Amino acid sequence: MREMDFSRCPILGDLGNERVAHLFAGAKFSIETFGKGEMVAMQGSPCKHLYILLTGSVKTEMTAETGGLITIENITAVRPLASAFLFAEQNTFPVDVTATETCKVLMVPRDEVIKMFQKDGKFLENYIKFNSNKAQFLSRRLQVLNIKTIKGKLAHYILEGLERAHSSDPRSQGFTMDKNQTELAKFFGVTRPALARCIAELEDDGIIEMERKVVKIKNQQALKNLLG
Repeated sequence: MREMDFSRCPILGDLGNERVAHLFAGAKFSIETFGKGEMVAMQGSPCKHLYILLTGSVKTEMTAETGGLITIENITAVRPLASAFLFAEQNTFPVDVTATETCKVLMVPRDEVIKMFQKDGKFLENYIKFNSNKAQFLSRRLQVLNIKTIKGKLAHYILEGLERAHSSDPRSQGFTMDKNQTELAKFFGVTRPALARCIAELEDDGIIEMERKVVKIKNQQALKNLLG
């Protein structure tokens, strides 16, 4: 394991190389390579391993009621994949995981992960903390999906972006989106033309200004009113 860089991995990064090497010593694991567009895991398939994305990136998608795909998250290395579901009573993947570029995935069987918990308490603590944070992220994601209107979804996304901007500069009245309109439409589970119309209407109503991925908020209260 010494040749692998786990420094950016949230469940291994703070352990250090020697400790990680000891953690994996004698453990059974495999590393698989997936090409761009290949399915790493399918929604509903059994989750029997701890998956850690070593290189590259993947996207996770879920089938909506309309039959279309909703993007849940884009994940770049080095990150665990679906780690919270490994020990669930119904341990199946809740999403499709697809490689967005060539990537390598470390796969550790469930029983081996339990042995690693017993070997190093800090690894267990990191694992629990990561999954707790992931549960919070998924809860916020569910909030977006439960908002019925596209304008409501967009308002929620913009207000969250403004909140993050305020953490570094309380005077900020705008932020740079982490998605373009095509990606944002898929994130909301709507069509791009429908999203574009909503953006244009918010601009016409004097609520926001948008230039490419830069959003300026002109009427924050009007955005909050769209959440109701």
